[in-house]
Amino acid sequence: MTLQHIAVVDDETAITELLGRYLPGHGFRTTQLHSGRALMELMASDPPELVLLDLGLPGEDGFAIARQLREHWRCGLVIITGRGDSVDKVVGLEVGADDYVTKPFDLRELVARIKAVLRRMEPHPLASGQPASGQAPRQVASASGGEHLTFLGWQLDLGARRLDDPNGAEVRLTSGEFSLLAALAQHAGRVLSRDFLLEQTRGREAAPFDRTIDVQIGRLRKKLEVDAENPQIIKSVRGAGYIFVPPIGSARAKT
Repeated sequence: MTLQHIAVVDDETAITELLGRYLPGHGFRTTQLHSGRALMELMASDPPELVLLDLGLPGEDGFAIARQLREHWRCGLVIITGRGDSVDKVVGLEVGADDYVTKPFDLRELVARIKAVLRRMEPHPLASGQPASGQAPRQVASASGGEHLTFLGWQLDLGARRLDDPNGAEVRLTSGEFSLLAALAQHAGRVLSRDFLLEQTRGREAAPFDRTIDVQIGRLRKKLEVDAENPQIIKSVRGAGYIFVPPIGSARAKT
């Protein structure tokens, strides 16, 4: 059985060694790194499924490293940092992090968060939820073994976890963004609360003032909407949550 590869990037040797000892006991292969440059070299030679990235690397911008990961590689990204400021958390999510953990952290909780991110990256079948009309979204098996959903010319491949725009070009999404879009599309026509969406995509309840869903909705709108300030695909419902407006159709699998 091939172990999932996790890169642990932190300037504190005690942290990398601790995780280097702990994570293999939970089914992961780890590489311990101490700089963004070393991470980029690893990404080119032995890319991991997930990166645990410390924001406070000496002389380096952790947010810039996160952006570079998102621009060039598909992997899970969990930011680990001593910065507990809510602004840093929001910026981390905006640059594409799938989760954000502050130090000191509980090892068992960290493993649970890692597994949750990796699960969201795996192909999965359609949810059993139905739109408000009572009609389940039509679906068709794709070449990747998943399902294709369409809306306004866009194609969402749930098996390959891929989104194509109406011109057929792939739109890069983080694992969190894809999971959120899939949850919205699979419940098209229904108003979904932030708590429901967080539970569906992160496996946890919202904490007070948690802006995770709002930040990811904002990122999705920038990628989907003609005018992100006047959204027509994902609309806000004041005091209730969000609704995916377009009707969902099916598409033939690509060959």
